[in-house]
Amino acid sequence: MDDRIIGTLLAAACADALGVAYEPEQRGPADGKPEMLGGGYGGYAPGEYSDDTQMAVVVARVAADGFDLRTEEALDRIATGFVEDWFGGGATDVGAQTRALLSQAAGRGGGAARLREIGAQLHARSGRTAGNGSLMRTAPVALAHLGDAEAIVDAARAVSALTHHDPVAADACALWCLAIDNAIGTGELDVRVGLPRVDPDGYWAERIAEAEARPPSAFASSSGWVVGALQGAWSAIVRGEGLRGGIEAAVNGGGDTDTVAAIAGALLGAAHGASAVPAEWRTVVHGWPGLDADGLAQLALRCARRD
Repeated sequence: MDDRIIGTLLAAACADALGVAYEPEQRGPADGKPEMLGGGYGGYAPGEYSDDTQMAVVVARVAADGFDLRTEEALDRIATGFVEDWFGGGATDVGAQTRALLSQAAGRGGGAARLREIGAQLHARSGRTAGNGSLMRTAPVALAHLGDAEAIVDAARAVSALTHHDPVAADACALWCLAIDNAIGTGELDVRVGLPRVDPDGYWAERIAEAEARPPSAFASSSGWVVGALQGAWSAIVRGEGLRGGIEAAVNGGGDTDTVAAIAGALLGAAHGASAVPAEWRTVVHGWPGLDADGLAQLALRCARRD
């Protein structure tokens, strides 16, 4: 169980770091063998993870301090972590939607309520707040509420809504977190396990079937959208062989390579465990705020109350 808990955060971070080099070109390496080269939009060092994992760490640290992520106090702490700690000093690369929201909140206070207000205003103006930015960071929500499906759904939606007003993003986070919870408990990869709680109208069931019928590259152009990112990640998982194969398939699929890989990595790590993460990835992975593989492992266990 501990191996899978650690694997959830560690594999996501490694997948993120693997994908950063290929994001600017929107495609994986020509030889199909991605490496931790660094570079990318954040000018990363080899093995350094990006905003996908940095934001997940903010969520995980609040959970590690013992807070129920459904509470307004926890959400205020996450909001402050996003705005002041991360965006105000640690961010190396910020997605367009998240930047638009956090830049308005910076220096103004208001916590979670203020972020939700800005998000609602952004949605009213653009109608487009279903980016992949909340799904990429959602894995710690599952760790914080393992075994409690109702709490996972409520917390995933609440944490998503801090920056992504569209309920489609919230449902994607809930669906993925339920799959992570199931994988940690059973070792099985089953993204449909959450459909009864999240998908009464069959929308997600159709999207999952599409992902299984098409390769990850088919979703590259839509991977900035939360639905496309989830489909790309699941397509890579079902086509890849094991943890490494699934993560490499996500990177090779192109599009938002670090984010899709991080999403896939979280679920693959939950099923296969940290012991399945290649040693050459574990030894170099690192990132804000000064975490390496051991630091990520300790944070994951604390997040799940197993330290």
